[in-house]
Amino acid sequence: MEISPIGIFFGDAVYKYDAPRQGRLFAGHPGRIVLNSGKNFETALRDLDGFERLWVIFQFHENKGWRPTTRPPVPPKGKDRVGTFASRSPYRPNPIGLSCVRLLKIDGLTLYIDEADLLNETPILDIKPYIPMADSFPDAKAGWVEEQEGDLWKIETTPTFDDRIQWLRENTPFDILSFVEIQLARGPFDTTRRRIALDENAKEGTLAYRTFRIDFCYDEPLKKITLTNLRSGYTPEELYFYEDKYRDKQIHRCFVKKFPSQS
Repeated sequence: MEISPIGIFFGDAVYKYDAPRQGRLFAGHPGRIVLNSGKNFETALRDLDGFERLWVIFQFHENKGWRPTTRPPVPPKGKDRVGTFASRSPYRPNPIGLSCVRLLKIDGLTLYIDEADLLNETPILDIKPYIPMADSFPDAKAGWVEEQEGDLWKIETTPTFDDRIQWLRENTPFDILSFVEIQLARGPFDTTRRRIALDENAKEGTLAYRTFRIDFCYDEPLKKITLTNLRSGYTPEELYFYEDKYRDKQIHRCFVKKFPSQS
């Protein structure tokens, strides 16, 4: 079997934790699919602009190997892991993914989409139209997914956090609020996530986003998380005297200059 990518997806999600687990659950993850030229794909795109949604078949290009079981983000009652074929895990025998995205517009060989759960530079293998009459089965049983525990938590912000994230929005491409929704919408207690550090006595925690840190407090009975602060993850010594491994220290220096109080 020979399969070649027909194009590449471009978006803001560079790291795996940037991408939502299911794009439709977290709108506001736009991107574009740029198809290869010289393949007569312009003709293949004919009549597609009348569809609101597309099936995108792609390659999990950042993954190596596969696992026979996986731990879901929200496991069913009494289970820690489920079989890979009963999951949407990206670690599969063949690294092939399927995503249902919203089509915004088509311009030449570029398809602008939203609700994408793809990483930047994901190879695209095929595109098919989503047809509700054939593809939608709202009453179909969903196995262990129907046994998932927990509702979405409410996420609020403070003025301190708002000021800092607004500055970051204006000066970087980082989509921190969407990242927070992905990581915390089911609550802060997933111990497998190394990006979350909790102080359960104080009902406070810290979420790491790249080299930034998001402080929050939480109310378990109300299922509410309040984002209290956004700060640099670098110490002053790290910021000015060590190698710029992630090539982001200049933006951190500007951030710290704008907001000298990191507490």
